[in-house]
Amino acid sequence: MHSTLSSYDLASLGWDDFFSASFGNHADGDSAAQPGRVTRVDRARVTVLTADGPEHAVLSPTLLAAAAEDPTGQPCTGDWVVVRRWPDGRVSAEAVLPRRTVFLRASGNSRLSKGQVLAANIDTVMVTEGLQPEPDLGRIERLLALAWQNGAEPVIVLTKADLAGDAEMLVSDVAAAAPGAAVYAVSAVTGEGMDALAPYLAPGRTVALLGPSGAGKSTLTNALAAVDVMVTRAPRADHKGRHTTVHRELVVLPGGGMVIDTPGLRSIGLWDANEGLDRVFTDIDELAAQCRFADCGHRSEPGCAVLAAVDAGELAERRLTSWHKLQREMIWIASRTDARLRAEQAQKWIRISRESRRSGRIRP
Repeated sequence: MHSTLSSYDLASLGWDDFFSASFGNHADGDSAAQPGRVTRVDRARVTVLTADGPEHAVLSPTLLAAAAEDPTGQPCTGDWVVVRRWPDGRVSAEAVLPRRTVFLRASGNSRLSKGQVLAANIDTVMVTEGLQPEPDLGRIERLLALAWQNGAEPVIVLTKADLAGDAEMLVSDVAAAAPGAAVYAVSAVTGEGMDALAPYLAPGRTVALLGPSGAGKSTLTNALAAVDVMVTRAPRADHKGRHTTVHRELVVLPGGGMVIDTPGLRSIGLWDANEGLDRVFTDIDELAAQCRFADCGHRSEPGCAVLAAVDAGELAERRLTSWHKLQREMIWIASRTDARLRAEQAQKWIRISRESRRSGRIRP
């Protein structure tokens, strides 16, 4: 957590009537309870900002039990929580307030098949990609789908504009893969293009930087804060990313607004992002409406308007390939989730049967 302030106006941290109403339901008139915004999570501890200043709070047993049942309920960076100070000086986080938006991804860990929360209560997702080497369009499409799905406004920030000789052409390529999202080319080193990001950083608004290692997220955070608040490292000779940020952290900017810097994402599994994919691939969706068959899979079906557009050079083949890949992934994630639910239900009835035998209601 980086700030020299000892106390905060909660509104400047994003507090509003939505969270206030939820807090009233959870705190239930407890004078020892107050709201806090989570800036960092360290296992069973969180760092929060309250009206009285920063606090380090342990997760309550109730909150730990709820998180064990559903990992998405554990506090994450950007959450608002109910903080309670006890007579012996201990400070605990008792509950997570309902989230306005949440950035949720699928996890490769079978235990986390319900999804993994990366950050919460985000107003704008800045999908961050470096112009050196060239941006990964498939990764941008993935992050855009997740941002659209979870209610945050996505924009694309292409960093290292000072190192790219063909920045305008690359910006055009990215814009074609990101309908509906603004695209900015910036340099945190020279300041080029940085003024265009200022409107997203108003007091009370939260921006999350998401992208691969080496994209310049920490350097961008430092530039936005006008002071070095995040550690940065020189890029590798092969331009591949170095992992600098190892945890998610909310930074309060001196001029207003907040930035959540995140570690570089090695994998970005889609989680329940059908609507988000529709937003990312509006061009394919519009073409699909002209296909002969309503259930056209855009592979080899006769009368497929999408394939016709590819043949005519009106739709990039890379774009259709990316759409197919993400659709397959969504189907796989859904099947894994269904399997988990069936397994949980089976375990539930096994427990009920065992308890019934112990109580004598059912004879073996």
